[in-house]
Amino acid sequence: MRSRTANRSGIVIRRRVTPAGDILLSLLTPQGKLKAVARGGVRGPLASRLNLFHHVHVQVYQGPQNDLASVQQAVLEGALPTLAQPERYAFAHLMAEFADALFQEGEFSEQAFELFAGALRGVAHQPDPEWVALVMSYKLLALAGFIPQTAHCARCRAPEPAHPDPLGGQLLCRDCAALPPYPPDALEFLRGVARRTVRASMDAPLPPAQRPALWRALERFVTVQIGNVQSWRQLVPYVQAAPTP
Repeated sequence: MRSRTANRSGIVIRRRVTPAGDILLSLLTPQGKLKAVARGGVRGPLASRLNLFHHVHVQVYQGPQNDLASVQQAVLEGALPTLAQPERYAFAHLMAEFADALFQEGEFSEQAFELFAGALRGVAHQPDPEWVALVMSYKLLALAGFIPQTAHCARCRAPEPAHPDPLGGQLLCRDCAALPPYPPDALEFLRGVARRTVRASMDAPLPPAQRPALWRALERFVTVQIGNVQSWRQLVPYVQAAPTP
């Protein structure tokens, strides 16, 4: 690989400090995901700039024998301090983990970057961060090509299913289901969230009592389609809340 220096602007979606004091990073940029290392960064001036969810402009160098690019410089372009609040952090962390799993290195996607940046801003500033996170999580999945089957039963292919699929997070018909059907508004959300605009979904939030079933569906769908996501443990109060009577 030819040696190169590059400049990138992106959002830190993953951060880990090694025992040697290096900071391992994943950034989502308009040019795709970028993995890099800030060597000795935890003890230097880069530490406070390379925090999770920070929007940074970095200069990276990648030599011919290096698997990871090295961060040479970092300039903070934007931060969302309210994401440190417990009621917002868990949702932001979940979407960052989604972005890390869904988008690949070098896969150009300005749309993915803009959607994720907008999701973080919404979680940071909107009075209902849970609803923002629920909508934007489904939108990120859809952008990456993971769209739940809603037109037909996930087991027998019968049309117009309306019941939760507890194994795959999709929809089942009455004959295949063991659970009651979704309320009409929740069902409409699942059927339309992938194609509906973000604004339209934000303008029609579901009541909190109907959201736990949607979180459980999302958890099962993500687990089956993508794999285990650690952030679910931070969302236990939302995922495991009692279902609507």
